[in-house]
Amino acid sequence: MGCGPPIRKPPVMSSSAAASPRRAAIHRMVMETHTCPYGLKALDLLKREGFAVEDHPLRTREAVDAFKAEHGVKTTPQIFIDGERVGGYDDTRRYLGKRVADPKATTYKPVIAIFAMSALMALAIAYAVLGTPFSVRTVEWFVAVAMCLLAVQKLQNVESFATMFLNYDLLAKRWVPYSYVYPFAEGLAGVLMLAGALTWLSVPVALLIGTVGAVSVFKAVYLDRRELKCACVGGASNVPLGFVSLTENLMMIAMALWMGVHALAWSV
Repeated sequence: MGCGPPIRKPPVMSSSAAASPRRAAIHRMVMETHTCPYGLKALDLLKREGFAVEDHPLRTREAVDAFKAEHGVKTTPQIFIDGERVGGYDDTRRYLGKRVADPKATTYKPVIAIFAMSALMALAIAYAVLGTPFSVRTVEWFVAVAMCLLAVQKLQNVESFATMFLNYDLLAKRWVPYSYVYPFAEGLAGVLMLAGALTWLSVPVALLIGTVGAVSVFKAVYLDRRELKCACVGGASNVPLGFVSLTENLMMIAMALWMGVHALAWSV
């Protein structure tokens, strides 16, 4: 964060210079009602990198505005290393040769986090209920929990999800209200499957949304070759539409068929 001139690479230090810590100064917003989080992150980064840091808190709006005007910058914090202004937090990371995440870049991290947490929760539930984390029920609970967590992501902003979903879902394109119903249907099916209740309702719902979703994703990605973002983890995600989205829908189909067969077996 912050703006300034092109960032210089850190100079190569001799062994004698490296013996004493390099000096850095940070000017950051620390007011009664707001402490800038980027200032805290920059301060921590500099200390962890071994800099001797001079911390200059800007405690009033007047002090912040005066600092910005003096140095011709629009944001704080501002970091100076060896007397030269480097810039804000992201600029400092670049200066130190560290990666700076691109907020617009595609990523699978949200999906990985959801599936990993779903697996851990399923293992925990199985251990608490059955006394062992490994069983067939563990797999069932994993799918059900994953459906619930994915539904929560969509329910955070249904409007945004619906807008992204309409880019590729075949049923939603024909009947727009389906794009608003989908997150609630997925969450309901997941909760019922987790409880093992009302199978007559959860199985058809999961089978419907899973089948339509799988066909829609397959057509958009593998037939039409479209490059789209997946609405599976909400409308603000940068997850690319493709294998992960298809897997989510196939999991729902498999879970619905599995529970449907078990329900029929018990009824016979």
